[in-house]
Amino acid sequence: MEGSSLLRLLSLASLLSCTAQRASLAVRPDSSQLFEGDTISFRCDDGWTMRRNTSQLQQTECGNDWGNLEGSVCDISFLFPFESGSYWCESKGGGVSNSVTIKITDRAVILQSPVLPVMEGHDVHLLCRTKSPSNRPANFYRNDVLIGSEPEGHMTLRHVNKSAEGLYKCVVRGQGESESSWVSVTEKPSPSSTPPPPSPSWVTLVSSAPPPDSAPLWLVLRLLCHLVVFCPYFISTAIMVSLYQQRSSGSGRSVSVSVATAVSTQHRWRLAEDCDDITVVTTEHKF
Repeated sequence: MEGSSLLRLLSLASLLSCTAQRASLAVRPDSSQLFEGDTISFRCDDGWTMRRNTSQLQQTECGNDWGNLEGSVCDISFLFPFESGSYWCESKGGGVSNSVTIKITDRAVILQSPVLPVMEGHDVHLLCRTKSPSNRPANFYRNDVLIGSEPEGHMTLRHVNKSAEGLYKCVVRGQGESESSWVSVTEKPSPSSTPPPPSPSWVTLVSSAPPPDSAPLWLVLRLLCHLVVFCPYFISTAIMVSLYQQRSSGSGRSVSVSVATAVSTQHRWRLAEDCDDITVVTTEHKF
């Protein structure tokens, strides 16, 4: 039974560890399309490994068969079409970052659009590049719908929201059109809601109300205290009466009765004070 519980705890710890291992992946330039011969750089967190899947190699690590690794940065100085594929960061514990898809194309026109998701409220920058110089305007499309034409080949979408997601491409007359690339927009995280404080009346009721079973116990203790206080008084009184009847001397009787009564009274009041202290301590302890 203990072994099974320990195994569950270890599994939970492992799951939490994997969940906590989140990596950030940075790409420069931030583009999902590149020309053959372009350069690209990837950066992972310290201690993480850069990996990729391409049509030729699977799960390969930067610095072994491809790329130049310097610290946490992986550089590819000359891209070939066969290096198109998925790239991501990975830790020794199995944690992985979000993967990005890079397309190296031999087309005459490419669209440089964000390869990483864009946060709501941020701007999206689109650049239509051509292999040969061109002074013709570029037309930009989202889901095959024309959204604008820019003479410099550069378009900025301001303060985007989820509706800006889609497949984007650009067309330059006389040069051709780019492939389509998906632009992703992530929702802005909502501020964490703080639970309202408890009602003051509720707190007062909880803090001042006695426990439901405290009253009977308090009554029993009170009864015992009265018995302890008054029983010696009755016993001492009976003894004094008996001594009074046996003694013949009036003066001796008066002194004995007075002394005994004084002692009995003093003893009774002392016990009553002790009993009250006991009652107060008991009450404070219950509350």
